[in-house]
Amino acid sequence: MAGRSQPPYRPRPYFSSSSSSRSFHPSQPSRNSQSHPTKNVNSSTPNSTQIQNNASDKKTSSSSWGKSIDEDIDDIQNLVGTCPFMCPVEEREKRERLRDLAVFERLHGNPRQSSPSLAVKKFCRTISVKTLQDSDVRPLSVLEDTLNYLCNLLDSTEHPFEVVHDFIFDRMRSIRQDLSMQNISCSRVVSMYERMVKFHIISQHKLRRCSGSNISSLSYLNMEQLTKALATLFNLYEANRTTASIFKNEAEFFSFYVLLHLDSKTQGTGETLSLWFRCVPSHIMKSTEMNFARKILRYFKLGFYKKFIHTTESEASYLQYCIIEPSINEVRALAISCVNYGGYKPQPFPLATLSKLLMMKEWDVASFCNDSGLQTSVDEEGNSCLPTKQTTLIHPKGGLHKYYPLESERFERFSVEL
Repeated sequence: MAGRSQPPYRPRPYFSSSSSSRSFHPSQPSRNSQSHPTKNVNSSTPNSTQIQNNASDKKTSSSSWGKSIDEDIDDIQNLVGTCPFMCPVEEREKRERLRDLAVFERLHGNPRQSSPSLAVKKFCRTISVKTLQDSDVRPLSVLEDTLNYLCNLLDSTEHPFEVVHDFIFDRMRSIRQDLSMQNISCSRVVSMYERMVKFHIISQHKLRRCSGSNISSLSYLNMEQLTKALATLFNLYEANRTTASIFKNEAEFFSFYVLLHLDSKTQGTGETLSLWFRCVPSHIMKSTEMNFARKILRYFKLGFYKKFIHTTESEASYLQYCIIEPSINEVRALAISCVNYGGYKPQPFPLATLSKLLMMKEWDVASFCNDSGLQTSVDEEGNSCLPTKQTTLIHPKGGLHKYYPLESERFERFSVEL
């Protein structure tokens, strides 16, 4: 039955293909936490002995920290990056010759010249272990500096956002690749992955406001990397967990997984998510963030459109709202349908009331109704209203992708730092 298929957002641990059928169990320490002595909440960059132990474990164990990332890199032993720059010198010089420099990497706009402060290592889909050198890989401290540099570019207005996103997207994948090759999984990496997940969430939010032929593919790839990074982050939490410990932002990031199930195209079955809930540690399940996510999911499934919209406005964090936003128009369409079919025909429904119910500007409500095939009118007192019992109701023209912001002063004040 289709309802028993595995949901696309179900986190997976770092098991090899021989044990890929095992499910993610967040309440139990991962096998990595037993085999890697460096996985500690207060740990820092692993020393050479620890890295050697990690490499040995990688050869003898069926699990591998990097397996949830899409880059499978095997047979790398005792690799410790030594590159002091955001981009290895050899790669930068090669890309200068080939004019393979992004707009952010060009020195004075010259497509054939860059500098160590501008060039950032590109993601490489295939890597030859035989030719890989320590100088090709960046150590943790350089990766942190690189991530800081990329995050500062997110608010750049010099170029269209899709250009900014495309550059950061690729270079962040390269950061994940370098971390995976070196088997680094300390608490500093937890912080890095949290920032990368935030980037993908905010990017998805901003890409919805972009127009262009490639936006759909950018959004799809961004969502794909969001789920991969989130799955890795869950395992990093377990790998670095001490007794009864919890990371500061852990509950909110677990709530993101739940809220991703609001998407009608990708959500898993209720039964599967219910089983996943049983595996989540009790201190996370009882958190404010998870209580909110479960409540929103329940309102969405039951069609409680007023509670869904107003609870989102009053309780959601900005990042939670970014994930919920695509579902808001879906809920609004349900509300319009209920008002139309449930109203009393001689008494048109005031758009001012509908505006408060849906948390939209009144002219946006009129536009949304028109997109749904419904006609609005003006009464004798000059107030706009929606005549009910119309038989022309359709799915909104162009789908539900048209952007109608949630009217909220609270969200307007929000700002998120990566």
